[in-house]
Amino acid sequence: MLVQRLSRLSDLPEIQRLAASTPAGVSALPDDALRLGEILELSESSKVEAISFSGEERYFFVIEDTETRRLAGCSSVIASAGFSEPFYTFRNEMFVHASRQLGLHNRMHVLSLCHDLTGHSLLSGFHLEPAYQHSEAMMLNVRGRLLFMACHPQRFAESTSVEVVGVSDEQGNAPFWDAVGRHFFAVSYSEAERIGSSRGRSCLAELMPGYPIYVPMLSDEAQEVIGQVHPSAQPVFDLLMEEGFETDNYVDIFDGGPVVHARTRELRTVRGCHVAQVEIGVMPPGGQHWLIANERIGDFRASVMPLAWTPGDALVLDEPTAQLMGVGAGDRVRLMREA
Repeated sequence: MLVQRLSRLSDLPEIQRLAASTPAGVSALPDDALRLGEILELSESSKVEAISFSGEERYFFVIEDTETRRLAGCSSVIASAGFSEPFYTFRNEMFVHASRQLGLHNRMHVLSLCHDLTGHSLLSGFHLEPAYQHSEAMMLNVRGRLLFMACHPQRFAESTSVEVVGVSDEQGNAPFWDAVGRHFFAVSYSEAERIGSSRGRSCLAELMPGYPIYVPMLSDEAQEVIGQVHPSAQPVFDLLMEEGFETDNYVDIFDGGPVVHARTRELRTVRGCHVAQVEIGVMPPGGQHWLIANERIGDFRASVMPLAWTPGDALVLDEPTAQLMGVGAGDRVRLMREA
């Protein structure tokens, strides 16, 4: 069984293994033991109980295969993007160029560097090993952390954003980067993402052009990929769309992929999850697949399992399942039915 939980410092070797296999892009983990250790330490310190508003906390989740004890994937939530430095994106805008004398009226698509989404909570760092690229693992990795946000809304911002990986090829080249970013940095897209994942993307973003970029002046290849998703990220993007994220307003400054956003409380999993009280007993057989999570912080657990359960009833779990989920009789859990 796959179980999602918050990371521990002892997970570092396994997370290093995951980082070595993540492709370039905004979801990449830094393949650097020191930087990964800092992320895990920040996640560890973010588990403290007395947090009443979003700040510099980062919650790093891992997916553990309980049979092999290996990590199958990871994801994270940054409580407040840009808390210590601005969170940059390009804003899609339309400029109007008109001349009454000449009878001309043109609408021009432009990209303006901005930090509108600074302060949003940010879903990031999504990765699953190839052997676990199936719907249940993907649902757990994407939506399990949303149940954590539903349980502890005071820890997160009123709005949530996600950077989705844009189009690049197997050699690490990205048409949008080649048309825009490469003019300001003499490095490839893959190298820029490596620098961004290890040192922070804002150090590169601050050297990007401050004036609007007129999209029609870019190459056809660059224009075609603006707001487009890398094929490998399409399943995750589809889940985000089901959650209710908006996709047309912002794009990533490196590869031009969409940066989606939504009101946190309006996300499907946050708004539509059910609450049930746990009873220990004999679990009824069969049932639909449910995403289930406890309401703890440091001992957070989430999983996907078949449950013969009806909203409004108590949830009956047997002792081994209850122990796996870190709950006992009388505890509450959150549940979301698999779409």
